[in-house]
Amino acid sequence: MGQEKNPRALKDNEAKAVGRMLRVSPQKLNLLAQLIRGKKVDKALADLEFSRKRIAHDVKKTLESAIANAENNHNLDVDDLVVAEAFVGKGLVLKRFASRARGRAARIRKPFSNLTIVVREIEAAQPTEAQGA
Repeated sequence: MGQEKNPRALKDNEAKAVGRMLRVSPQKLNLLAQLIRGKKVDKALADLEFSRKRIAHDVKKTLESAIANAENNHNLDVDDLVVAEAFVGKGLVLKRFASRARGRAARIRKPFSNLTIVVREIEAAQPTEAQGA
């Protein structure tokens, strides 16, 4: 009677999380996205834990959310997860004014960003009989 359920956009071995309205410029957030892209999730979490960037805490929360989605919603093994994609999108920009010399004003832009993290389960390398012998 109702609408049909939308098909799943991701593959069966993937899960994602989106962090919205992060108060940082997309350019700065992309530096952290590049830092974790392609790494195993435990290594990526360690890198974010010891990063000196202010926004690293919010990126870590988004990554932990993607890991929890993979484990609880899609029954994926946490030990075999890697950060398949980490990309940044622009959000809204608050425009403010600051007073300057001689009665002038300067525009100050306060940008927001969106962060999307996709984790993928990879098959663990199984030792073959030739390697074991």
